[in-house]
Amino acid sequence: MGYGLFVPEFRSTFSMSISEVGFVSSLGFFGFFVGLVIAQTLLMRRGPEAPVLLGLIAATGGMGVVAAAPNLVVLAIGVFFAASSAGFAWTPFNDAVHRKVLGANRPAALSEISTGTSVGIAAAGIAALAMSLTGVSWRVCWMLFTVAGALVLIANWTVLRQVGKAPKDRSDIPWREIIRTPARPLFVVAFVFGTTSAIYISFAADRMTQAGDASGLSQATAPAVLFIFYGIFGLAGLLTGQARNAIGLLWLLRLVMLAGVGSAVVTAILPDTWAGLILSAGLQGVHVMMMSAILAFWSEKLFPALPSFSFTVTLLATAVGSTLGPATAGLASNAFGAGPMFLGCAVLPLLTALLLRGCHVRERPVSDAVIDSDEDAGAYPTRSARAGRGRRPDHDAGADDRG
Repeated sequence: MGYGLFVPEFRSTFSMSISEVGFVSSLGFFGFFVGLVIAQTLLMRRGPEAPVLLGLIAATGGMGVVAAAPNLVVLAIGVFFAASSAGFAWTPFNDAVHRKVLGANRPAALSEISTGTSVGIAAAGIAALAMSLTGVSWRVCWMLFTVAGALVLIANWTVLRQVGKAPKDRSDIPWREIIRTPARPLFVVAFVFGTTSAIYISFAADRMTQAGDASGLSQATAPAVLFIFYGIFGLAGLLTGQARNAIGLLWLLRLVMLAGVGSAVVTAILPDTWAGLILSAGLQGVHVMMMSAILAFWSEKLFPALPSFSFTVTLLATAVGSTLGPATAGLASNAFGAGPMFLGCAVLPLLTALLLRGCHVRERPVSDAVIDSDEDAGAYPTRSARAGRGRRPDHDAGADDRG
């Protein structure tokens, strides 16, 4: 997020082309991918503390490298390590929630974890706004981010010592179960989400800056204001669980995807107006934070006995899209312009929203075999116990058996 926010400054300082902006962003999201893979291994062997702390070390160190970067290569290295921190930390926090929070409260807790990013985005935007108004160097902002990372590292080191690893290690993860047909729509949605959100994060601020003054908003402050509104509207992610209960997962997915479509279209056609900036940022904030929460509780619904592993696989699909998206978009923007590139970006979520059907949006566990593998020993009843009670009413199925 911080990289996209400061792209105009990076382009000026390091003489970056729009293609180089995309490639550095893709490198950062590849760091996210690598962090996810390493975190899952550490999580199963040592619990959530190790990957989260390693992620915060990567964040703190990576942001420090960015702050001091003398050239583009060093900047890219810093972005890689800083961005890997999300991969290290996201799944372990969800694992801790799965084992420490009662089932009925988990969707809200998972939404809070995902939506907490909004606060950080808004704070980063405020820091960037202060920088532009006072003439402070962007390097000072990144040093402040580094200090914040160190403080959060200390806080998490204190808290996560209370959360051990899962009672039962998994060495026979059923990959074939994870990629079964009922779960594939989840991974498709995750890939599309990762692709389009990464493109927006990487290029939206630069698009607003290059478009000129936004009805009195200077080029220097446009990116900061964009990300402030992005973060504020992203707090809608806290309402994801309530929205899902009110309209069902299918329609929630469609509407959230359409929010992403609207954000990309507005960025393409109205980059130089106040209304366009606020609407673009607001729709993207809703899109990203609500979809992040959806992916968390949807993957857990499909694989309740493999919550951390299934969510890791889901985020890997997101990370693949996020890695491919910015590099491809940078080349497209260089060839056709930023406006057409953002319009092309809108096609993916639009097609996804149009093609989603009730049969694709399943919320029941994929199979009893996965439940009985029981990643968290004792967390779920065995098949015989469930049979003794009879089939539990599946209120969560929602629209999955309709349409």
